[in-house]
Amino acid sequence: MNGSHRLVLAVVLAITGLVTIGSAQQPPPVQAPMPAILKAYSPVTDERLRTPTDADWLMIRRSYNGWGYSPLDQITPANVSRLEPAWVFSTGVSSGHEAAPLVNNGVMFFSTPSHTVVAIDARTGVLLWRWIKEVAENVIAPHPTSRGVALYGNKVFFAANDAVLVALDARTGLGAWRTTVADNQAGYYMTLAPLVADGKVMVGASGGELGVRGFIAAYDPETGKQLWRTYTIPAPGEPGSETWPKGDQWKNGGAPVWVTGNYDPETNIAYWGTGNGGPWMGDQRPGDNLYATSTLAIDVATGRIKGHFQYVPNDSWDWDEVSPPILVDYQRQGRTVKGLIDVARNGYLWFLERTDGPINFVDGTPFVRQNVFRSLDPKTGRPDVDPARKPGTGKSADFCPSHWGGKNWPPIAFSPKTRMIYIPANENLCGTLIGRPATYTPGSSYTGATSTLYLAPGAKHIG
Repeated sequence: MNGSHRLVLAVVLAITGLVTIGSAQQPPPVQAPMPAILKAYSPVTDERLRTPTDADWLMIRRSYNGWGYSPLDQITPANVSRLEPAWVFSTGVSSGHEAAPLVNNGVMFFSTPSHTVVAIDARTGVLLWRWIKEVAENVIAPHPTSRGVALYGNKVFFAANDAVLVALDARTGLGAWRTTVADNQAGYYMTLAPLVADGKVMVGASGGELGVRGFIAAYDPETGKQLWRTYTIPAPGEPGSETWPKGDQWKNGGAPVWVTGNYDPETNIAYWGTGNGGPWMGDQRPGDNLYATSTLAIDVATGRIKGHFQYVPNDSWDWDEVSPPILVDYQRQGRTVKGLIDVARNGYLWFLERTDGPINFVDGTPFVRQNVFRSLDPKTGRPDVDPARKPGTGKSADFCPSHWGGKNWPPIAFSPKTRMIYIPANENLCGTLIGRPATYTPGSSYTGATSTLYLAPGAKHIG
């Protein structure tokens, strides 16, 4: 690049909007005549998802391995200081935006917390279309955000807060189909971006804090028909059911899904993370409580659970492990491990091994201040927990990291050039929890806990 040229940066989302769109009247989906960039829209195929071009960002982490890495190299440490704004687009929504924009041949798609999906020209910032979903006033969504959309064929897929999956025409913004994934009034809602793999659209349900039974489900991208549904808590008689108390508690045991999984095309396995059990205090649900706070290896063809790794058996710290591990191969003791690497809420960096099914433990080490685990079993990775640091019903305990975790939902990134992982960590943030008896009521809080936060003694920073 010539040193005299100016660099420009497309500023995508301005969250200090002038108006709130959530209650606005539905605008026309797309202007007429159709803009040339939409006429030339290139359908997203399985091959393009597996091997995206450098300039495209076709899923929220760009690639199935979850790296969040772009091979583009025009912007460098030497010239980044010369970036200048090219355009600004205001979404009109003032609450927090958590959705990664997708780009397909210059068309940018993103969602906002107001049940809105937007398409703009990434080169100019010009609005191409905006679609707004109407939701009932009594919608149950304690975390009313959206973490993105998915692309496949000529469609955009959006998981709405009211647990409805929507397919839109990518060129017009018109609805293609919609299907109800779960009963919102029972506490199910959705915040994640769908995952498209093996010709299927997969989503998971949030609501663990409301006593739901988590699940992952797959849908036909053309019709919206459900193809399979896999619950993250086993029913009596299913593998893992022995880790739950006898009775019906498993029906409201939590293990929700908040974040989009990653995928291995070689084995057709998707790796999904699950949240904490319900209620929060483990002494109210004795046992390991599979498959809460775990990574699940899901056969995308059938939905069958082929393997799992549980990070915190009988979790009592709200250390849900919803972020999926990234797929990175690494060296250990002279051999190449087909790896899964998870940067966990519990403050540990976990090195695992993926296979055609089971997930094997390799090693683990804390990446932030951690005082709950005294050690890890060298063969299984099961943590040895300091009982003084484990809260319970009527029992307060203080611990690090806090229930916000050593890392919350924002994903890590990995660079194949540096072989480094980049972590949005919560360092020195500790907390307390104390439990109380919890009673399940559909659509109501089912946590049974009170929490506080504090900075570790002597610490001067959190991030």
